Amino acid sequence: MLAECTNSGQNAVIGSKMSGFVKGRIQMTAALAAAIVACLAVVFACLVYPGTPGKSKFMRFEGYIELPKGGLLNVLDYLTLNGSTLFVTSESSGALFKVDLDPAQPSVSSVSVMRGSGATHGVALLMEHHNVAFITRSEENTVDVFDPNSLRQLGRIPVAEDADAILYVPSAKLVYVANGDANLATLIDPEKRVTVGTIQLPGKPEFPALDSRTGLLYQNLEDINSLAAIDLGKRLVVGQWPLAPCKGPSGMAIDSGQRRLFAVCSGNATLIVFDLDTHRVITSLKIGGGPDSVALDLPSHRIYAAGKAGKLTVIQQDGPDSYRVLDEIRTHYGAHTLAVDPISHKVFVAYASLLAHPRIAVFSPTL
Repeated sequence: MLAECTNSGQNAVIGSKMSGFVKGRIQMTAALAAAIVACLAVVFACLVYPGTPGKSKFMRFEGYIELPKGGLLNVLDYLTLNGSTLFVTSESSGALFKVDLDPAQPSVSSVSVMRGSGATHGVALLMEHHNVAFITRSEENTVDVFDPNSLRQLGRIPVAEDADAILYVPSAKLVYVANGDANLATLIDPEKRVTVGTIQLPGKPEFPALDSRTGLLYQNLEDINSLAAIDLGKRLVVGQWPLAPCKGPSGMAIDSGQRRLFAVCSGNATLIVFDLDTHRVITSLKIGGGPDSVALDLPSHRIYAAGKAGKLTVIQQDGPDSYRVLDEIRTHYGAHTLAVDPISHKVFVAYASLLAHPRIAVFSPTL
């Protein structure tokens, strides 16, 4: 009888402990679930509501240029500036936006749209003699030809897979297309509007830039963290160099006068400075996360970089080998591309959006 009472008491204690343990686990799970929901709500709110960029003593926020929605999620890609006209591609909807900039009030700039299918990326403009433009569509594996004034499509050129960045090279009279997944570049005759050749590349091309002094085209190779020099006359890769410590080179720009190439590195949030004469990296700086584009304002010796983490990094060039980060301005998650007007010195940053309209944030330097 005593043994039965003892066992009964022990079972009651064990049951009570088990009940408390289960209750504690349920409370912990509920608290964790509430925290996850709260975090998701914050992320959702940040994606939906762009807010106002962070304050900076170096840059003044002038407002947004609102663009038409193309669905629930709107992801913008390349910005291409030509005088007072800004072309913006939509990776999510396949549209191209043409913004006629109002210099006094950017927010009232007029916007027109060229619809299309397949993610759009780069735009190459041939305005002076041809009044024609080219746009890449990676999902369609095409380069579309269009009138940059009316946005009327004029033709379609089949190219290799994953057509991304595009550049017109006047000295070679060729349009150069970087085909990422195909590890090659496609060359297009803009007069005949046909493919006239390809160049096999040693890695995945991301962004090209032209050295106006030598005529060489430089192409970064994202998967092998390298830089290739291409002679378009010979249609050959004539040089290749490592970009360490850069991981995942993406956006790129060249200052031919000072013989410097700048590349942002999406894999380790870095900007590297490369000497075009000695073919080596001379310095690197930490910048905002997920950088995808970089642009130069040569008259003011400024370098701007934008990344998916939502930071606009402002860098001052004190000399060919001397650079310092002035500021990292909070923008919006996914605001990863930009363009700089060399005349007004305004900086245009493309915002991704969820539910809300996509938009372009406009900044002007103050110092």
